Amino acid sequence: MATGQRHAEISGGGFAGLTAAAALARMGWSVRVHERAADLRTEGAGIVLWNNSLQVIDKLGGTHDLMSRSMTPPAYETRMNNVIQSQETLDGIRWRTLTRSHLHQTLLFAAREAGAEVVAGSEVVSATPEGRITFANGDSAEADLIVGADGVGSAVRDSLGVPLERQRSGDGITRFLVPRRKAELQELEPETEWDNVIDFWNLEPRVLRVLYTPANKDELYIALMSPAADADGSRVPIDLDLWTSVFPQLAPVLADAAKTPGKYYGYQTTRLQSWTHGKIALIGDAAHAMCPALAQGAGTAMQNAWTLAEAATAAGSGELPAALTEWERLERPYTDRAQDRSQWYADTREMSKGGQFVGESVETACYNPTDPNRHEVHAL
Repeated sequence: MATGQRHAEISGGGFAGLTAAAALARMGWSVRVHERAADLRTEGAGIVLWNNSLQVIDKLGGTHDLMSRSMTPPAYETRMNNVIQSQETLDGIRWRTLTRSHLHQTLLFAAREAGAEVVAGSEVVSATPEGRITFANGDSAEADLIVGADGVGSAVRDSLGVPLERQRSGDGITRFLVPRRKAELQELEPETEWDNVIDFWNLEPRVLRVLYTPANKDELYIALMSPAADADGSRVPIDLDLWTSVFPQLAPVLADAAKTPGKYYGYQTTRLQSWTHGKIALIGDAAHAMCPALAQGAGTAMQNAWTLAEAATAAGSGELPAALTEWERLERPYTDRAQDRSQWYADTREMSKGGQFVGESVETACYNPTDPNRHEVHAL
């Protein structure tokens, strides 16, 4: 560490932690990231990124890597009982679909290229507002800034005793990454644009949904939604006969999903009393887990990681706790509103009607966390 260089310790090597690491390192900090898993990888299948996170990727120098294996679908299409309700081309909104592993590799490369140290098999068990972080092996370290980006079961957060509330929805999803099989799907429905994101809904006689999201030219991300109370709909491995009986046009990719390991995740929203405590800031699912309706879990994690790095870097000696409090005051409302809207969509299933990517629902998608005048712009 260079003389006078400030040091950050980050718990969690996921999207939030790696974004914070890359940003802080580019801004002159020495940074060490701790990932408790033995391998540096991410769970899950596919993901959608919007302008807020793509602007951050730009600043981190990862755009070329990200674009190399991702795509922007022609439209977001919503169907009810296979009848098209809307086809939203999302004109003027920047967005990209890709696999979670590709995003993770893009961010990992950006963090290491910026000079951050990323350590696998290193588990954080606690942290103090004064800036001490402790590990499962009994070691500890001092830092000018500690970032808790260690997921919904955050050890950093829980060690602080932060008051929180969790709100659950009755639905949940199982995610799969499977081959595109575009030619086979076109044989079943020749008129369908199989490069679109297609949100297939069925509410009667039972609630089942398939979100079809092309991630690149070879891979397809599909998310199968059902109520948690539906034992057959939420079963993993999936009940192939059930799903193909409701969505016969997806039979080729559902057959692949039936052979792919998966886990059913119930929708939940986590709200904390505070994201900051002394020299500690919480970001990502550790601070603001949300239902996936607006596809903003990763997006808000990345935008908050970037703005946190900016706020911490701008703070003078002894000013960091106050700077983190001000950062939360300015940035949290955008995430709070995304959480509320995502929870509402999950509770009401209003997305089944289509036409949702307008007005307040795209506030976060259109947000630019790297714009120094963003608060004046969004206050108008």
